[in-house]
Amino acid sequence: MTLRACEEKLTLADCWIKGTAKCVGEENWVDNRTVYIGHREPPPGAEAYIPQRYPDNRIVSSKYTFWNFIPKNLFEQFRRIANFYFLIIFLVQLIIDTPTSPITSGLPLFFVITVTAIKQGYEDWLRHKADNTVNRCPVHVIQHGKVVRKQSCRLQETKAFNTEEEVDTLRATIECEQPQPDLYKFVGRINIYLDGNEPIARPLGSENVLLRGATLKNTEYIYAVAIYTGMETKMALNYQSKSQKRSAVEKSMNAFLVIYLCILISKALINTVLKYLWQGDPGRDEPWYNGKTQSERQRHVLIRAFTDFLAFMVLFNYIIPVSMYVTVEMQKFLGSYFISWDEEMFDEELGEGALVNTSDLNEELGQVEYVFTDKTGTLTENNMEFIECCVDGLVYVPLSVCNGQILPGASGIDVIDSSPEPAKKENEELFFRALCLCHTVQVKEEETVDGIKRGINQGKGTSFYISSSPDEVALVEGMKRLGFTYLRLKDSHMEILNRKEEIERFELLEVLNFDSVRRRMSVIVRSGTGQYYLFCKGADSAIFPRVVSGKVEQIRARVQHNAVEGLRTLCVAYKMLSPAEYEEVCHLLTSAKLALHAREKKLAEAYDVIEKNFILLGATAVEDRLQDQAADTIESLHKAGMKVWVLTGDKMETAAATCYASRLFRRSTQILELTTKRTEEQSLHDVLFELSRTVLRQRRSMLRESLSGLSNDFQDYGLIIDGATLSAVLKPSEDGSSGSYKEIFLDICRNCSAVLCCRMAPLQKAQIVKLIKASKERPITLGIGDGANDVSMILEAHVGIGIMGKEGRHAARNSDYAIPKFKHLKKILLVHGHYYYIRIAELVQYFFYKNVCFIFPQFLYQFFCGFSQQPLYDTAYLTLYNISFTSLPILLYSLIEQHVSMDILKRDPSLYRDISKNSLLCWRIFIYWTFLGVFDAAVFFFGIYFLFDDATFTSNGQMFGNWTFGALVFTVLVFTVTLKLALDTHYWTWINHFVIWGSLLFYVVFSLLWGGIIWPFLNYQRMYYVFMQMLSSGPAWLSIVLLVSVSLLPDVLKKVLCRALWPTTTEHIQNAEKLYLGQLSEFTPLSSQCTTPHRSGEAPSCSQRRSESFPKKLTYSGWNHNSDYHTVRPSPGFGNDFQPSDSGYTLGRPGLETSV
Repeated sequence: MTLRACEEKLTLADCWIKGTAKCVGEENWVDNRTVYIGHREPPPGAEAYIPQRYPDNRIVSSKYTFWNFIPKNLFEQFRRIANFYFLIIFLVQLIIDTPTSPITSGLPLFFVITVTAIKQGYEDWLRHKADNTVNRCPVHVIQHGKVVRKQSCRLQETKAFNTEEEVDTLRATIECEQPQPDLYKFVGRINIYLDGNEPIARPLGSENVLLRGATLKNTEYIYAVAIYTGMETKMALNYQSKSQKRSAVEKSMNAFLVIYLCILISKALINTVLKYLWQGDPGRDEPWYNGKTQSERQRHVLIRAFTDFLAFMVLFNYIIPVSMYVTVEMQKFLGSYFISWDEEMFDEELGEGALVNTSDLNEELGQVEYVFTDKTGTLTENNMEFIECCVDGLVYVPLSVCNGQILPGASGIDVIDSSPEPAKKENEELFFRALCLCHTVQVKEEETVDGIKRGINQGKGTSFYISSSPDEVALVEGMKRLGFTYLRLKDSHMEILNRKEEIERFELLEVLNFDSVRRRMSVIVRSGTGQYYLFCKGADSAIFPRVVSGKVEQIRARVQHNAVEGLRTLCVAYKMLSPAEYEEVCHLLTSAKLALHAREKKLAEAYDVIEKNFILLGATAVEDRLQDQAADTIESLHKAGMKVWVLTGDKMETAAATCYASRLFRRSTQILELTTKRTEEQSLHDVLFELSRTVLRQRRSMLRESLSGLSNDFQDYGLIIDGATLSAVLKPSEDGSSGSYKEIFLDICRNCSAVLCCRMAPLQKAQIVKLIKASKERPITLGIGDGANDVSMILEAHVGIGIMGKEGRHAARNSDYAIPKFKHLKKILLVHGHYYYIRIAELVQYFFYKNVCFIFPQFLYQFFCGFSQQPLYDTAYLTLYNISFTSLPILLYSLIEQHVSMDILKRDPSLYRDISKNSLLCWRIFIYWTFLGVFDAAVFFFGIYFLFDDATFTSNGQMFGNWTFGALVFTVLVFTVTLKLALDTHYWTWINHFVIWGSLLFYVVFSLLWGGIIWPFLNYQRMYYVFMQMLSSGPAWLSIVLLVSVSLLPDVLKKVLCRALWPTTTEHIQNAEKLYLGQLSEFTPLSSQCTTPHRSGEAPSCSQRRSESFPKKLTYSGWNHNSDYHTVRPSPGFGNDFQPSDSGYTLGRPGLETSV
């Protein structure tokens, strides 16, 4: 059976196009995999036919199934301490005689479990929908010479494919390595059996593999063989397993619950001991009206004591706020819609806004300390633009001069008419031809791709360029704008249209593909005159050492100049080959390609021999434009106290240029390199310790200056590390110790303002995140990316954010949050994350506070009722306190509270530092809230106890009863905790007023109804007319007002004194907001203002950025009247910055805010 993969739906598996080679994979992959094309047995004499079964092509990113949802979800929920605790309490109430009904514990627990299960089930259902969309993609499978349409998830065996006509006659096997996660490595071979002869073997490598998720753009369809399917594909192997992420707030909640559980056990234990001590006096034994049964009298004292202990546990169990969890779940679920509804995070181009895939981590957005970001497609637009090229010291900028007229975009350029010498003209055209030939660009007829129509000749509807590398497309398009147009590759011949409208044909003989070690690529072509050329382009560090002639110094200076401006640079060189030299090159390449062992090493050796003795032609400069406001976003993250790491698979030079452009690195930043090149010159041990001494010396210098009061200006460090060196750093030492270099590496990173990790494999990105997570500080990490290779990093980080980019939706689908552009990260962290954290921190502390206020009077009451387990409150009050009377105000607070306005949070990122490191849920604040609750509870209980001690309650002489006492304590309690929340509210709306005052009104109305009606379904009516009699007494009203005021007074005084004497940054802002509402205030960041000096008579302007054109002195060279280019002749001392002149500014050094 064979499979035909269509262009639109090529998301099936890793596909082999032509063939593969013998397995020389990782050490962990011992066995080979043999695939029989079409299940055809090889001819006699070949290897034995062994049918094999492989997994189907289904991808699973969801957590639950229909069958395991209930048990798995219940297991996860009962891992929470509060849920498990209330389950035990509920079972105890069912088993033994307790002072309260099982409903008081069972009903809230059932409500919490049900709401949480519905929320998590709904979120997982959305993941199932996304998986089904992918798994039901149509697949065309060839069976018996016919194309059959199937679903992707039903492709159960690994099959082979060629053309439909040849399927019935093709006999071949593919041997390849077992599935492994390296995206850039594949080794295998194909054996083709023809007419019983010896099989023909062809070596194959990674260039023959299409990864899952790839999209065909240079052909309508292909015939291929699926060698890995489903969860065995390379992309799936790079996915980390989905684990339940838990926020720092939830961990704090669990820790607080453990403390309160210990308090609960202590309370129950104390009351049990005191009960038996009190009953030890014969005169204080059980009263006559509460006689024991015979079975109770015969029960052992330890059993009776244990039963009493459990009864006290049930009585005091409300100190554990089970309703807090359901309130937190509702707050997270409802609050997540604020991200989805945010119009500022809606992208018009995509037609989509931000998405929330899981709401469990909302508050974690306000605690991020490390941001790990991809580069291409995340920081940049992944759109390359050709800027200029330099040939023999002349700089060519396309489309600035056309037909002798200066274009509007080049109005500030001085044009000098001079033409290069004939020798330079020949080198110029050879340079243009080299860039038109040295690439892997494909030409396709114009059609709609990704919803956009594209073509070479706009308006003519001809064709357009596509390539796996956007750089190559930009270079080829740049050459077209300079007069040389690449037309097509046809019958192994590359066709070029030159300036004279003549078609030149070159036979493509060999392609020496780019790799990350060589950092260059080459092609060997034969011209129409029979001359052999080897054209090579690559990084300057890979080209300059292999050059023997050319204007090296001038071109090197221009390359350095462009690198400072943040442009991606490549150098171009060539050499002529004689026929004998070409034959020798062919022999070297063929023997290396056919090697079944150490093929990569032999190819590298062959390339090293071939690519040398070059003549340097020139260099190019291409810009991968940053996304809109990307630099501003990174700068805001730095001001907010976050460390930003860029993890990319790109080469170091390209990534470093982007880091300069995005202000991750500044001009003053001293770059520390930890790369393969440096570790080849020195040992890894020496390099690490040298870097460590450098940063530690700076740390000691800063410490001395801070102690002496001197200037605290310090050197800013940035670290660059590549994937190979990172593997060596993380590799365990030979003596068995776990990573002896890890701590040194982490110490270096802590003292660097930014880190760039280049040439990173997807799993290495996850390893970096895991390394930082496991460091002693335990920081909160965030991973953000746009492609499938970022999924591991996103899943490993505490918070994963996917960009809805051009590389598919793998990252967005597997992330916790998805945003259209990188710039939206600023608002989702600095605004939404800030709000989420302060809201939920108040919610958690408030819940513990109000439950202490609620249950501590019950504990005190036992000292006045002989430890008889008599409840202070009625059952209705016990059940509804957390569910109805006090739940809505805090829920609404946790949804809409704004302690400062959104504009201020965006304008002053430093406010984010005030809530970092879980500062609002630290032990100091937790203890304060707990003691405040104990104080208020003591005021409620003892205040009412002493105010009404031995006093008549009504004018008819009726005495003060225990249910009236409990109702009065409960009334003061409800009013105090509700007004406490009102005092903490900064952002008042009509909804706040309605909910807060409405909750108090509801309590009063409910109490009147509950105590004013004989309920037929109740077997007791102990609260009948109690509440109305209480309100009919003037002293009761006075005591309520007095005790509420006394309870709130300490907290009010504390806030007033702290604001006056020790105000926080946020409190400064709150005061300033009232004074400077709508104006530029004292706390406005200086970076938002323009401080660049300017000449007199000119309007002040901000420093130029890389995307703005610097004035340049141009030389116009006219080879043809319709030529479309111009050149720049550098001033003497080429490569230095231009100086100001009388006529105007020329190129000068960038200012402090310049993106470099």
